[in-house]
Amino acid sequence: MELQFNLTQILSAFVVLFVLIDVSGSIPIFLNFKGEGKDVNPLQAAVYSFIIMTAFLFVGKWVLELFNVDVSSFAVAGALVIFIISVEMIFGVEVFKNDAPGGSRTLVPIVFPLIAGPGTFTVLLSMRAEYAVVNIITALFLNMIIVYLVLKYLNAVEKLLGLGGVYVLRKFFGVIVMAIAVKLFTENFNTLLDSLK
Repeated sequence: MELQFNLTQILSAFVVLFVLIDVSGSIPIFLNFKGEGKDVNPLQAAVYSFIIMTAFLFVGKWVLELFNVDVSSFAVAGALVIFIISVEMIFGVEVFKNDAPGGSRTLVPIVFPLIAGPGTFTVLLSMRAEYAVVNIITALFLNMIIVYLVLKYLNAVEKLLGLGGVYVLRKFFGVIVMAIAVKLFTENFNTLLDSLK
């Protein structure tokens, strides 16, 4: 796969990551932390998240190779996880529980698992089956800018979107994520079938 900028790949990866990170949906959680007087550094949260997810994008592939698992196989498994996440978003059910340990400040749980969570890790590696790494990193960087701005101007963002706006966005993007999960599954599943012939 050529390492070159592709606007379509960047936009597609951006939307997927934006929905999975769901920074707008986490606004009530961020406000709760702020109300409890817990210090959250917007710049640190964005930078730490970017570093962690970029590192996982490369180290994750090495881990797969260590266990002799190809990216297409992981993409199929990742598609199933993304599909479940979309079901959570659309139907308002909880499958993945936020059971991170205490000590909730910038690193936990803002960076992990709210921003850089299991679903985001899964989709990062899954996208490597279709997208150039430079486009994934670009999309990730753009998302971190949004994360920074939301955390920096938390009260203004809440007033702008409102509770109804956050609800509608979550449902709308849930359908988009489900469609992407189906596409990711079918394309990589066909690749796996072809390799068995």
